[in-house]
Amino acid sequence: MTTPGMSIDRHPDIAELRARYDRVSEQPMTQVTEGLMFMAGLYMAASPWVVGFASQTGLAMCNLLSGIAVALLAVGFTSAYSRTHGMAFVAPLLGLWMIVSPWLVVGVTTTAGMIWSNVICGIVVCLLGLGITAMGMADGGMRMRMRRR
Repeated sequence: MTTPGMSIDRHPDIAELRARYDRVSEQPMTQVTEGLMFMAGLYMAASPWVVGFASQTGLAMCNLLSGIAVALLAVGFTSAYSRTHGMAFVAPLLGLWMIVSPWLVVGVTTTAGMIWSNVICGIVVCLLGLGITAMGMADGGMRMRMRRR
């Protein structure tokens, strides 16, 4: 039961949902997944200089920006999972982009190292992103039960 002047933030269902997300984010598996995603994002951002294709400006900038986006998503999940879990679907999409970007970015002369780096990093980010998405969706049954009340 709610009162007319009651803030939505103080609603018992919202408080219960936030507590659920806090419990999910405190689990060791969630923390490991988020940490690995952060490291994959950092590697992705640095890969043009690590692998040696920084001269391929288009792909280098693509990797830099995509890597920063993945790392920022991971930081968001780590610091405020209850508020950022809805964006978890973006990480697998960025991973897929990393897989196909060597062939889609214009003006790139690909090398085996460049392709392997992007494909492996993309697969890792995609799988980690799917894992984080699944962790956020695991509470879906709880949401359905709360709506039936």
